[in-house]
Amino acid sequence: MADKQNILLVEDDPNLGLLLQDYLQLKGKYDVTLAVDGDEGLKAFTAAAFDLVILDVMMPRKDGFTLGREIRTINRDVPIIFATAKGMMEDKTEAFGMGGDDYIVKPFRIEELLLRIHALLRRSRNPEKGGEEKSRFSIGKYDFDYTSQTIRWDDQQQKLSTKEADLLRLLCLKQNDVLTREEALLQIWHDDNYFNGRSMDVFLSKIRKYLRDDPAVEIVNVHGKGYKLLVGHQTV
Repeated sequence: MADKQNILLVEDDPNLGLLLQDYLQLKGKYDVTLAVDGDEGLKAFTAAAFDLVILDVMMPRKDGFTLGREIRTINRDVPIIFATAKGMMEDKTEAFGMGGDDYIVKPFRIEELLLRIHALLRRSRNPEKGGEEKSRFSIGKYDFDYTSQTIRWDDQQQKLSTKEADLLRLLCLKQNDVLTREEALLQIWHDDNYFNGRSMDVFLSKIRKYLRDDPAVEIVNVHGKGYKLLVGHQTV
């Protein structure tokens, strides 16, 4: 990616704000504008073009949800990540309900935030490649329709749960390449904790059973990394 992408970070904790700004800019891909409250954040957003916005929810003068609504009246499409010390379900509901794209709970690892930023920017810059548009996949003898959440082969069909369909779609988008465990957990479960990891293992086991009738199709574990959907005679 030749051009740097512009990120607006609105965070009232000066230490955390500067830490995140420095970390993201050191990656060499981003220019980060730091605002310390909601009013300053709105002024910054109206003064320049941004590819992504990160909003702290709990801020003086104007909270992150209020600022997010104001940003949405100006730009319906810019990805917004909300960051808050609260982990309450009503906060998550409000974040997504008012047009937020992701939600991260403090304290968080900077690497986790970076993964979420990568995913949202990839999706917004390359919708035809990022997978929002792509919903039908050929997997050996199987036809997978993500929209209807079904796998079809011969005269048979298998209905998938939403999480099974989400997980198989990510594997298909990375076909014959590694889907990291962390990436799958963050994109589908929004948290890579132990319990979500165990849940994902169960869904993977079910997907393997659905695809077991074609010996040319296999989901393999890549030690220390994640998983790979192999179609044909590929090797890890």
